[in-house]
Amino acid sequence: MTTASKTKKHIDDLHFEHKVWKNQLEFCKGEIEFFKNRLEEISQRYTDTDILKQLEQFQNQFIIQRDEIDRFLHDINVHEDALAKEAMDHPVATDRVLLNDHPAERDRFETFNKLYSELKSEYMDYLRKWM
Repeated sequence: MTTASKTKKHIDDLHFEHKVWKNQLEFCKGEIEFFKNRLEEISQRYTDTDILKQLEQFQNQFIIQRDEIDRFLHDINVHEDALAKEAMDHPVATDRVLLNDHPAERDRFETFNKLYSELKSEYMDYLRKWM
């Protein structure tokens, strides 16, 4: 067993991290909708197949990212439910009990952020070129 899997955290710290992640994911989800609207504007302006191929690639990537956001939000909610159950099962000691950290979820969030930032950067370059 690795050290990371043995790490313990307070329930409030885990809950706070979930809130931060959920806020960021919801923001990205809204941003994707905005980006998709801009793609529609480009699709109406241009008929060049190369431009439209790139546009379709971005549309597909946005669908993939939105699906990942939805799955991640669901997984966070499942973990939040487990934390709530833990708090209800041990109401007196909630502020003193240490629970297992979630390094895999943290890595997942950091990976999502990195990939999303790269996609967003490529998308912004595409917009600067064709808007």
